[in-house]
Amino acid sequence: MAGDDGDWWFCLKHMKVEHGAGCPGKDRMGPYETEGAAANALEHARERNETWRKQNED
Repeated sequence: MAGDDGDWWFCLKHMKVEHGAGCPGKDRMGPYETEGAAANALEHARERNETWRKQNED
């Protein structure tokens, strides 16, 4: 799987990382460049949402 940059996804339906073709796009977050980045998709989204929430309070 090495060399397939940008082909990693996090499936929200199955709550797992997918590589390449998988579940429909509506059920996935990504693409990500690495498997690790895809595995951290939910944490990254939580952090981003918290940042946006704080910005909106200002």
